[in-house]
Amino acid sequence: MDNISSAIQTLSESANTLFILIGAIMVLAMHAGFAFLEVGTVRHRNQVNALVKIMSDFGFSALAYFFIGYWVAYDTTFFSSASVLSEGNGYELVKFFFLMTFAAAIPAIISGGVAERAKFTPMLVAAA
Repeated sequence: MDNISSAIQTLSESANTLFILIGAIMVLAMHAGFAFLEVGTVRHRNQVNALVKIMSDFGFSALAYFFIGYWVAYDTTFFSSASVLSEGNGYELVKFFFLMTFAAAIPAIISGGVAERAKFTPMLVAAA
């Protein structure tokens, strides 16, 4: 009987992790939508600049969330061994990825609003 309840608990934890991962992938796909929206609102000569800005915003905000944001919000860092990080079927890692995609979506939304009006470096600082 102990084996069955252990298997059910593992299955439940795995299903929760999968659900959050699928949600995180969908939020990550929103970044492509933001990029295409911004490319459609700028002049032809600025389209490459807009795409680079969106990708750079994502990278800078993801790094800032990894090193500062998640640590401030949850008092957790990722400077642990792989066995510690993968406890609970990797739920904490997937939760971080889910929250990081939302944190990185904010600069992408703002970037579309100030397309062709803001300089590149201040936008990266604001993204971080």
